Amino acid sequence: MSAAITVHLVRHGESLWNVEGRYQGQSDSGLTQAGRAQATQFAARFVEEVPAPDLVVSSDLPRVRDTAAQYAGLTGAEVRFDPALREMDVGDWAGRTFEEMEAEFPEVVAAVAAGEDIPRGGGETFAETRVRVVAAIERAVAELENQDGPRVAVLFTSGNPIRVATAHMLGLPSPGHLTLGTPDNCSITTFRMRDGRTEVVRYNHDIAPARPADHREIS
Repeated sequence: MSAAITVHLVRHGESLWNVEGRYQGQSDSGLTQAGRAQATQFAARFVEEVPAPDLVVSSDLPRVRDTAAQYAGLTGAEVRFDPALREMDVGDWAGRTFEEMEAEFPEVVAAVAAGEDIPRGGGETFAETRVRVVAAIERAVAELENQDGPRVAVLFTSGNPIRVATAHMLGLPSPGHLTLGTPDNCSITTFRMRDGRTEVVRYNHDIAPARPADHREIS
C-alpha cells in the first residue's frame, strides 16, 4: 500500500474587488487590510496543523502570492508559482460589478446561473478551468508520490479553481461545481490520495475570520 498524499487547497484573503462585488478573474485588485489580516491569522493557525509541508505551490496572481507568503514565512518553505492555479479567466468582465454585467448581459448571466457552461467576456469556461487546475494538482501529487512516507502539499489558489477541483475529485461530471458553495477567503479544502483513490476530507473549512463568500463571486 502506498503512503497517503494530502493536498490542501487554500483560497486567498479578501481582495478589494471581493468587497466591491466585482468580477476579478485573472486581473487583481490586491488584498484589503482585512485580507492581509486574514492571511496572517490563517498562517499562524495553519502552521500548527502543517508545520513542515513537503511542497507549497501558489497561483502567480498577487492576491494569492501575498496570502501564500504569510504561511511560507512561518514554515520556511519555498513557494513555487504555477499559472495553472489562477482564477478562471473572465476576459473583459474583470473589474466590472455583478450588477453591471447583469444589466448588460442578462441572458448570459442567467444561463451561467442555470448551469450552462459558457465563457464570459471572451474568457474561459468552467470546464477549461477545471482541466488546467486538475493538471496542476496532478503535477504536485506526481512530484510527491515516489517519496517515502506520508506527504503534504499546500496549494494556494482562488475560489472557482477550488470548486471545480472538488467537483472533479467527487466524480461529478464537468463542470459539476454548482452544488458547491464558493469557498470563503483563507478557507481550506483538503483531498487525500492513496492507491489510486481520492477522498474529499473537508471543504471550505475556515480557520481565520472571513466574510461569507458571495455565491456569484469570481474570486
